[in-house]
Amino acid sequence: MSPRTPKKTRSVAPSRIREGMPFPLGATWDGLGVNFALFSANATKVELCLFDSTGEQELERIELPEYTDEIYHGYLPDAHPGLVYGYRVYGPYEPENGHRFNHNKLLIDPYAKQLVGTLKWSEALFGYTIGHPDGDLSFDERDSAPFVPKCKVIDPAFTWGRDHRVQVPWERTILYEAHTRGISMRHPAVPEALRGTFAGLANDELLKHIKDLGVSSIELLPIHAFVNDQHLLDKGLNNYWGYNSIAFFAPHPKYLASGKIAEFKEMVAHLHDAGLEVILDVVYNHTAEGNEQGPTLSMRGIDNASYYRLMPDDKRYYINDSGTGNTLDLSHPCVLQLVTDSLRYWAGEMRVDGFRFDLATILGRYHDGYNERHSFLVACRQDPLLSQVKLIAEPWDCGPGGYQVGNFAPGWAEWNDRFRDTVRSFWKGDEGQLADFASRMTASGDMFNNRGRRPYASVNFVTAHDGFTLRDLVSYNDKHNEDNDENNQDGTDNNLSWNCGAEGPTEDPEINALRMRQMRNFFATLLLAQGTPMIVAGDEFSRTQHGNNNAYCQDSEIGWINWDLDEQGSELLTFVKRLTRLRLAYPVLRRSRFLVGDYNEAIGVKDVTWLAPDGSEMTVEQWQDPHGRCLGMLMDGRAQVSGIARPGSEATMLLIVNAHHDTVPFKLPAVPEGDYWSCLIDTDRPQLRKPQHLPFETMFEATGRSLLLMVLQREED
Repeated sequence: MSPRTPKKTRSVAPSRIREGMPFPLGATWDGLGVNFALFSANATKVELCLFDSTGEQELERIELPEYTDEIYHGYLPDAHPGLVYGYRVYGPYEPENGHRFNHNKLLIDPYAKQLVGTLKWSEALFGYTIGHPDGDLSFDERDSAPFVPKCKVIDPAFTWGRDHRVQVPWERTILYEAHTRGISMRHPAVPEALRGTFAGLANDELLKHIKDLGVSSIELLPIHAFVNDQHLLDKGLNNYWGYNSIAFFAPHPKYLASGKIAEFKEMVAHLHDAGLEVILDVVYNHTAEGNEQGPTLSMRGIDNASYYRLMPDDKRYYINDSGTGNTLDLSHPCVLQLVTDSLRYWAGEMRVDGFRFDLATILGRYHDGYNERHSFLVACRQDPLLSQVKLIAEPWDCGPGGYQVGNFAPGWAEWNDRFRDTVRSFWKGDEGQLADFASRMTASGDMFNNRGRRPYASVNFVTAHDGFTLRDLVSYNDKHNEDNDENNQDGTDNNLSWNCGAEGPTEDPEINALRMRQMRNFFATLLLAQGTPMIVAGDEFSRTQHGNNNAYCQDSEIGWINWDLDEQGSELLTFVKRLTRLRLAYPVLRRSRFLVGDYNEAIGVKDVTWLAPDGSEMTVEQWQDPHGRCLGMLMDGRAQVSGIARPGSEATMLLIVNAHHDTVPFKLPAVPEGDYWSCLIDTDRPQLRKPQHLPFETMFEATGRSLLLMVLQREED
């Protein structure tokens, strides 16, 4: 179908447009004017539309005069930062051939550095006429400009002063997953006008809490500009998490208290000054334009056939590996360039320290499946800037062969959901978890110990933004998502949770005591395991979402962190701080080499020995016993710490876990070069302050559902 003859628009003054350059893409101010460059392989004409400062009144339309290497470009002399603009792109409207050009729709520049205004849902946003008998094959002539956010030219100048990259070594990294808005919305020290913004996150008292917690790196949920779904707005909800990006270079406008891009840079500078890294959760697998029935906001109208993966036998429809309606085609060189340019912008211009990639399997999938040598993965690894920042994959999606945990290339770290599921099942008391639990405690070497990868490649977590909070994990057997207004049908049912005897809040002191001990067990397991631990903001003081395990739409007190700590929350916070200090104090808890359990003949040491409750080494039969729930993990500090065959000089430590409901006597082993054990952590006795001295061969009564950490001592120590 071809577009109808466009309606006449008002005349405009003759433009001063010049030819400009095809590089860099986007709108770039050079001090004398602004260069505009937009990729489209299939368009026939591109108009630059200029607006007043509010973005409400269109002032002028200017045809970009040049087309070089599939880039439309032009230069506007005397233009300055603050100029508000958008694009109208002409071309064939042939959905059956993958083309959905409609010049009546104002489009967001994929390289826009800042957006003005918010999306206002209207039928005019759609390239086709809603309700038309031909559906998305019809052509809509309504102007969408009044309803679309506009782009703004920025001045990137910023004085970084003494700022420098923190560059925390992976072995000392503890991730802290947080929501930019949710972390400060209820914080009493954050001024109300700054709550929910980058400036709010930079608050001194808030940063002091994070720093004192002992974490090293804040991992922020998506901060790229995103769209609120109409069906959520209709219900009084919104896309709180932000996994619905529409502009990969622009921060979400709502997060800018000042309305200026410099606010993000100031936040980064404050976090760096506090010794904290900034990791961004980025969504490059899809955009907010959805499937063939979605709106035309940006890439669909610029060059649908290039940006998106379409069904090979019917290009009217989209491949939907993301589960959100569309999938970006990173096998296309200009789409690959868009994503890598975005990453370099945030890592270079904005100085962030790393990225966590949502549904990262998509980013490594060609049309015939996942390939670790996909051009995107290779580009990140060889890029002189990106190869030096932290790269973390969420290694799954809903496409074919989507589960790829352990299969990303060296240089990448990966979220390890096997750790989450095994640790939850173990402490819940499920049968047959002992051997798998041991693998997870050693950084899942069964999946990651190959090709020179290091234990840090396994990003361990018990909770994440998606799912129960830690408190809810021990308080609810079932999800309670009624506030999402989806009849409690949304969110996973596979929570592997246990409410300890009552669903939700209870006054029963025994149940509450057990819940607190279970939370301590989870935290101790997470922070004492090999690999890279990730804590979810608020879990350290027992925050709740009241059983909601899918708070993606809850920009409310359900999704916001409550900083009004009760006594139990304060006690848990103190306990977590002790754990982070111990992890950093004892290198054996965060080794750079995998613990494998083999005897090293060169130095006469086994790096890890697994002990049964009687103090003997675990047998095959004991590993296979489905009822086994108690285990000792002896980590020898004399083990080789590098490729050089020489003994280490670290402390030797013993970790004992007992997931039985009852006490289990555990015989403390006699170990060379020591005289007794000193207990540092007992999740049954969180108030333990002074190390407890325990002789070899002592039958220690390990409380039901508890974890202990001991360090080997000598008499002269």
